[in-house]
Amino acid sequence: MSSTQSFLSLGAIILFSLISLRFNSAVLENSTIETENKVYLTAFSLGNDLIEEIKKKAFDVATVKFPTTDPSVLTSPYSLGPAYNEVYPNYNDVDDFNRYSRTISAPHAENYNVSCAVYYVSETNPDYKVMKQTFYKKVDVTVTSPYMNKAIVLSFIFTLK
Repeated sequence: MSSTQSFLSLGAIILFSLISLRFNSAVLENSTIETENKVYLTAFSLGNDLIEEIKKKAFDVATVKFPTTDPSVLTSPYSLGPAYNEVYPNYNDVDDFNRYSRTISAPHAENYNVSCAVYYVSETNPDYKVMKQTFYKKVDVTVTSPYMNKAIVLSFIFTLK
C-alpha cells in the first residue's frame, strides 16, 4: 500500500469519525429537546386543568346562591382563601383557591408544583391588583418543576358582570 493510499484511508476514517460524532450529538440533542417539550407541555396542561376546575366554581361565597350588584358584600381582599371549614376539593368559589398548592407527578417527570394566587383587579386595568372588592378576580396559576428552567404562569380573569 502506498503512502498516498494510507493517507487517504486515514483521512476517510477521520472524516467518518467526525460525521458519526456529529450524528450522535444531534440525536442526543433532539432527544433532550423532545423530553423538555413534554415537560413544558405537561406543565401547561396541569395549569390549564386547574383553571378549568376553578371556572366551575361561583365567583364568590356571597354569589353562590344569588348574584349581587354591590361589590361591598363580596369577600374582603384580606380574607381571600378557603374558609376554616373548607377543604379541597370541596371549594365552592373562586377565591378559595388563593394560596392553594399541590404536587403532581407525571409518567415522564415527577414533582410538578401547581400553585394558585387569587386577587381583585381593577376594572379598567386587569394587570393592576387592588385591595378592595371589585367584580373582577384574577387567578394566577404557577407551575414549577425541577426539570424546567422557568416557571409557567397562566392567568385568567373571572368576572361577575
